[in-house]
Amino acid sequence: MSGHSQFNLLRQRRFLPYFVVQALGSFNDNVYRQAIIGLLAFMAVSSDEKALYANLAPAIFILPYFLFSATAGQVAERLEKQKLIVVTTTMEIAIMSVAALGFVLQSMPILLVALFGTGLQSTLFGPVKYSILPSVLKPEELTGGNGLVEMGTSIAILVGMIFGGLIFQLAGERGPYVAAASIILLAIAGNTVARRIPKVDAGDPTLKVDWNIARESWRIWQLTRKQLAVRNAVLGVSWFWFVGTVLTAQLPVYAEANLGGTQSLYILALALFSVGVGVGSVSCEKLSGRVVEIGLVPLGAFGVSAFLLDLYFARPGHALAHGHTVMEFVAMPGSWRIMLDLTGIGLFTGFFVVPLFALIQSRTPRNELARVIAGMNIQNAMFIVAAALIGIALQRVFGWSIPQVFLALAVANTLVAIYIFTIVPEFLMRFLSWLLVRTLYRLKLHGIERHVPDEGAALLVCNHVSYMDALILSASIPRPARFVMYYRIFNIPVMRWIFRTAKAIPIAGAREDPAVMQAAFDAVDAALAEGELVCIFPEGALTKDGAIAPFKSGVEKILERAAARGQVVPVVPMALRNMWGSMWSRRVNARAGGLLDRMRVPHRLRARIEVMAGEPVDGRVATAELLEARVRALRGEVA
Repeated sequence: MSGHSQFNLLRQRRFLPYFVVQALGSFNDNVYRQAIIGLLAFMAVSSDEKALYANLAPAIFILPYFLFSATAGQVAERLEKQKLIVVTTTMEIAIMSVAALGFVLQSMPILLVALFGTGLQSTLFGPVKYSILPSVLKPEELTGGNGLVEMGTSIAILVGMIFGGLIFQLAGERGPYVAAASIILLAIAGNTVARRIPKVDAGDPTLKVDWNIARESWRIWQLTRKQLAVRNAVLGVSWFWFVGTVLTAQLPVYAEANLGGTQSLYILALALFSVGVGVGSVSCEKLSGRVVEIGLVPLGAFGVSAFLLDLYFARPGHALAHGHTVMEFVAMPGSWRIMLDLTGIGLFTGFFVVPLFALIQSRTPRNELARVIAGMNIQNAMFIVAAALIGIALQRVFGWSIPQVFLALAVANTLVAIYIFTIVPEFLMRFLSWLLVRTLYRLKLHGIERHVPDEGAALLVCNHVSYMDALILSASIPRPARFVMYYRIFNIPVMRWIFRTAKAIPIAGAREDPAVMQAAFDAVDAALAEGELVCIFPEGALTKDGAIAPFKSGVEKILERAAARGQVVPVVPMALRNMWGSMWSRRVNARAGGLLDRMRVPHRLRARIEVMAGEPVDGRVATAELLEARVRALRGEVA
């Protein structure tokens, strides 16, 4: 596992051209918008005209998301995705040509018409931007791929704002022509690279497009609510846009009034936040172990709240002096705390949003994903507008200072996070299990990506060494799996909530409780029929001496029931290595004392353990003896 890196995707044609196109699009949009601000200063327009633009521009850009997202989602579902990206980047060339005319003629009406066009183009590109990833990435690459996309987007936005803001400062009288040439050349570059993206099949080529905007907007928004986890992941992404909008909208005035800086200090604050988002986004793959680890979402949410709270206390009032340069600010007492807070907010924002995108992509059917993304974009636009209006109201109506807005945002973010995690305990459950496994162990995976199927039913069989086995395997497998476990382990306090939330299946021996055993076999059969992964420990109990006990015949009964329904289920043999003697396994010396005496915290903390997966065995020939031999071979002599 250590040899894998998400950055390897940047050398592969299936990902690199797409990554460049989406980054260039974000870069060009922000060059364009900042260049308009530069043009206003160049034209020496009045403050009233600047204020008019400041209010009109965001509304004009976001309006197409309300009007055309429903149509965009359907079109993205129906068309081959590479073709649609070429079409949207061709639109960008035409729109930026109109914008270039606006710069040359110094005409704000033309520039605002083109701004509406860029919003329309972004609306059409949005659904394909995220729905394409599950088609070109493996399940274990989704987190890393989304991390790269979010990193590229945040950095492209930052650099685009800087570049666009400098055009008129550096080019002077030639500013309008430099701005015009820049946006056209960037659009042409994006279109050229888009033609290098490999063909990606449509999600649903038979879909009939409904041109009724209101009716279809409601329908696709309802698609985002079909699955509870997806519904709340979409809510989480929209909340990310709300928090980001409130925060970034305050930064220009905050840098001047509360930090005592100039425009360059605002750029520094925005850069710290953007770099934090980028670092947090690309760190998700390493932290998650290359699975869609939604356990990072609570970590991200509460981390954002903690740094927002500290940002309030770091500078609750106005600056005592003004006009500081970046270097003067950095040298001031307390400045590093503020810089750390801004970076930390961005860092934990990356932890928060990347797993949510990956979850939406992994849990949504391919033939609905583009429409679900479109529905999410409608909701995102609503949250962005609400964020802008609330931010204005808090300051203009209620007279709150910007640090007080940050404090309110920290409290609101905590409450929204608690709400989401209460409704969908899977988020919090995964966080607790992720924290426990990553604190206690260092995982090394072998054969998981190659042998555990990306989709469809499969039965996983593994040796049973410790009470942590199910959590370790769930942290190692890219897909959610249903674990069959001894009902007494299932009922352990605290852990029971985790197992129940993870939809584990409790089982008892035939002599202990025949009804529980029968219910377990029924639940396993139903899960396999639904195309899910099911993991069992065929030994039937924890090993008492580190050795693998004979596999029981229950695995054969599971396969026979599936075969009777006409389903051939592949069986993936797996093995845990180095778990024997850990704090959660049985004591090596069976005559040793109680539970505390069996724990080896100092010796085994952060132990290196391995999870092995072997080639799947056809369910028609799999027997308990054959599977036991495969697991023994995988484990070898390392217990």
